[in-house]
Amino acid sequence: MEEKRLRRLLIELQKGMIDVDACVKQLKTLPYEDMGWACLDHHRRSRDILPEVVYGQGKTRDQLLEIIRRMVAAGGPLLVTRVGSRMAESVIRRFASLQPGVNLRYAPEARAIYLEPGHEGRCLKPRTRGHILVVTAGTADIPVAEEACITLMLAGHEFQRIYDVGVAGVHRLLSRVEQLSQASVIIVVAGMDGALPSVIGGLVSVPVVAVPVSTGYGANFAGLAPLLTMLNSCATGVSVVNIDNGFGAAAVAAMINMDRRC
Repeated sequence: MEEKRLRRLLIELQKGMIDVDACVKQLKTLPYEDMGWACLDHHRRSRDILPEVVYGQGKTRDQLLEIIRRMVAAGGPLLVTRVGSRMAESVIRRFASLQPGVNLRYAPEARAIYLEPGHEGRCLKPRTRGHILVVTAGTADIPVAEEACITLMLAGHEFQRIYDVGVAGVHRLLSRVEQLSQASVIIVVAGMDGALPSVIGGLVSVPVVAVPVSTGYGANFAGLAPLLTMLNSCATGVSVVNIDNGFGAAAVAAMINMDRRC
């Protein structure tokens, strides 16, 4: 729960618009909301750049529905990652029948359910240093990159995409050097040999967040090979997140891109 919501609640109590019992009921969810089988951290938005984000894989439709319902009621924004298309279609259709007027969306490439920006209180508007660039080595890396893009969008950060500029045709990347140099942070998503973050790290003077991807032939070892390549990068300013972790890369990039000056 953010400061604005808490202030509004106290004003409503002061003016007699709600009674003490109703106020206490809402304040109980300030640290978190205990659902018995899950604890929703509604307070995270007041201490982090993002609210609670739901990992959708492994959850049932009813579990996702109940989590989404409660998070929307708490004010959003909403992001559910790693949701297959059939599950997402079922969840969105059922939620629309339960709560018409709330426009849930599904991004198929990112495999993410989110609450469409534009609703009051749903999208963060932080003060930032500049824009973030999301780069992929190949088109097979786009799903992980799009997970990062959805996260950045809901966090309120401006971003641009550069896709399919891997080292197998490095001239494609070199033609974008000026665009690379204008970003404040660069997320680089790559599978196969995972060399692209090092190349970009050698071309720019801004932080590079490298994301190893589990795309590649057998010796790629489901992303382990590019992970080790990125961890051993000789370029300065390259940090590495876990395999296929587009969300984590976006969170790191957004933290770097925040302008924390008063």
